[in-house]
Amino acid sequence: MIKPERIPAHARGYAGFDGTIGRTAGESTPSWPPPPTPPAGAPNIIVVLVDDMGFADVGPFGSEIATPRLDALAARGYRFANYHTTPVCSPARAAMMTGVNPHRAGFASVANSDPGFPGLSLELGDDVVTIPEALRESGYATFMVGKWHLTRDAQMNDAGRRHSWPVQRGFDRYYGSMEGFNSFFAPNRLIRDNSGVEIDRYPEDYYLTDDLTDEAIGMIRGLRTSDDRPFFLYVAHHAMHGPLAAPPEFLRRQRGRYDAGWDALREERFARQIASGLFPDGTRLPPRNWEAGLDVAAWDSLPASERALMARYMEVYAAMVENIDHNLGRLLDVVADYGELDNTLVVFTSDNGGSAEGGSLGTRSYFSQFVHVAGLPDDWERDVPLDPDLIGGPRSMAHYPRGWGMASNTPFRLYKGNTFAGGVRVPFVLSWPAGLPRHEGDHGLRTQYQYVTDLQPTLLELAGVPRPAHRHGVPVTELDGASFATVLRDAAAASTHPEQYAEWGGDRGYYRDGWKLLTLHETGTPYDDSEWQLFDVRHDPTEIDDVSADHPDLTKELAAAWEEAAWRNTVFPLTDASGAMQRRRPGEAALSAPLTIYPGTPTLERYRSSKLIALRDVDIEIHVDLSPDPAGRPPEGVLVAHGDQGGGYAVYAEAGRLWLAWNEYGLLHELDAGPLPTGERTLVLRLTALPRFRWRVELLDDPERAGVLAELAEVAMLIGMAPWTGIDVGIDRRGPVSWPMHQRHGSFRFTGRLHQVRYLPGGLADYPAARIQAATEAATDLYE
Repeated sequence: MIKPERIPAHARGYAGFDGTIGRTAGESTPSWPPPPTPPAGAPNIIVVLVDDMGFADVGPFGSEIATPRLDALAARGYRFANYHTTPVCSPARAAMMTGVNPHRAGFASVANSDPGFPGLSLELGDDVVTIPEALRESGYATFMVGKWHLTRDAQMNDAGRRHSWPVQRGFDRYYGSMEGFNSFFAPNRLIRDNSGVEIDRYPEDYYLTDDLTDEAIGMIRGLRTSDDRPFFLYVAHHAMHGPLAAPPEFLRRQRGRYDAGWDALREERFARQIASGLFPDGTRLPPRNWEAGLDVAAWDSLPASERALMARYMEVYAAMVENIDHNLGRLLDVVADYGELDNTLVVFTSDNGGSAEGGSLGTRSYFSQFVHVAGLPDDWERDVPLDPDLIGGPRSMAHYPRGWGMASNTPFRLYKGNTFAGGVRVPFVLSWPAGLPRHEGDHGLRTQYQYVTDLQPTLLELAGVPRPAHRHGVPVTELDGASFATVLRDAAAASTHPEQYAEWGGDRGYYRDGWKLLTLHETGTPYDDSEWQLFDVRHDPTEIDDVSADHPDLTKELAAAWEEAAWRNTVFPLTDASGAMQRRRPGEAALSAPLTIYPGTPTLERYRSSKLIALRDVDIEIHVDLSPDPAGRPPEGVLVAHGDQGGGYAVYAEAGRLWLAWNEYGLLHELDAGPLPTGERTLVLRLTALPRFRWRVELLDDPERAGVLAELAEVAMLIGMAPWTGIDVGIDRRGPVSWPMHQRHGSFRFTGRLHQVRYLPGGLADYPAARIQAATEAATDLYE
């Protein structure tokens, strides 16, 4: 300790030092504070979270898709047949990361709104602690790759506050996307740690799932070159979220496998589930989903041409599942290289059930699904006539029809977004051979009800790590989850989570000791007790028989329990037809102010870009010198680009001519605007709002002098999530607006002197507020 006689009273900076201090170093004794150290034998932890994967999509849960690496994990570990999550993505991720119910964690819904209510802050607060924060405080290295989606979309841009970004929430390193989904061949934006990854053009063989795995492997190898402490790795795949896409070699293996259709597939998967013990004999497979807007046609009732197209969608989906398993194998092989596989705890699960967002027929144009959104014209196209052989490749933005979503969720009813089991009951595998070996006679199957909030306390208990009581000086809120370590160790142990509320988008649910109360709420209708349905899931796990009329007192009791839990968990207010949930904080109006973008500026983030054009008139001024170079060659390249194969626009010069490329949700219009003007010019791309969510598009050359060079009299507005890729000036990075231009020139950097591009947003289109609200709300619901 410090020798007090040598330290004057006014000295500062020595308190807490455990060595001794003299006047010189030779007279002093050093001391080093010990770093946080994990408990001896603490395991590595890998959590693999897949997006929108249904209960039956992998081998251990009845799938025909080859998943040998996951099968091997399940064979050495544990399958949970009664694990529940939230109906959609951000709430599930918040609940998993914090152990706190999603509304209390600020995520009543996905991170694509900001209505100004406590349960919808859509950013993680200082009073919740995440898994990586707890583990890092105890000495773990913490890594993440993939989908985050726990940051409000208005905070994803380069100027956004980063307090709810991955690195600020406990990860030493991060690589992935902040978005709720992304393109698998040309992601609109990737983040490394706290900064955007600058890339003009992805390699020809690029595939997002492979890239995330490569980065995860690099993080592990980098750690092991210098340190042997355990790591926590969170792999949050964008797969299986649409738009669906798969590497060609994986897609080829699926050709022809789904020609028998979803009815046959569902029955085959169910038979395997019964045979493997996931459900007891006597469990019934429900009829095809019949609810209005969620119904599925009999496969045999469809025309042969439709069946061939729909089978192709499922081939892509299956190829993606197989690719996930392949990459899981690559990752685990690296862990095995270091001799650490047995002492690595691996979790594999999904954020919610399989999706119905592809509609009844599926689509080759993901964003054109707005045709089914309330408030938009009935004549909007919901698909594009793309060659079926291109489905699943970089030119399509496809999603499967909801019949395949139903099969993904076998044997359950309904889909992602619903509180019925199809939306919330998902595959869950956990393996830790060194710490949780399977004992003789233990088949590894667990049928106890457990919930997504249970994962955090379970992992911390198994790692021997305490949950911090404070974060940044703020007391941490109490847990809602409960560790299920006892269930892992003893198949006969009781569930540690006997009751749980559920809510999303007005659909409600309450589970208690084998009884489940559910609603399928129709938006805009009153919330009353008449919509409750009651199921005895001990004997009816597939939720077929509504027994509320037989048990009115229990129905009333559980409805009252839901009401109490809703107030305890910040669930209110519920969504309604008022449009209040689609309000944005007033400060966002600044995102629609005029903006000047200079060449060399990184791609403007997607949401930031959309605020400049969405639902309004806008002039896009291009200030450029189009003079030939000293050799007399006219300049070439992209002047401005916004979007990709899912929709967007680009103005470019090529071979002495000016061009306008307009991608209308996958339908490309290429307009020759005539010979390239020369000298200093101000070109204007003018978008004028028309009735019925349309634009008139004009390309003008110094409009006061020359007038219109090219015109589209009427096109569908790009709204919602389109354009997906943000604005570029002087180049078309990442996903191309025009595929033919991309094939000829790649990102096509402009060779001349481009001064600036100035966006001048006008007023919002004069559409009825109710129609805009309905379209906006449905857009969020549809894609998440």
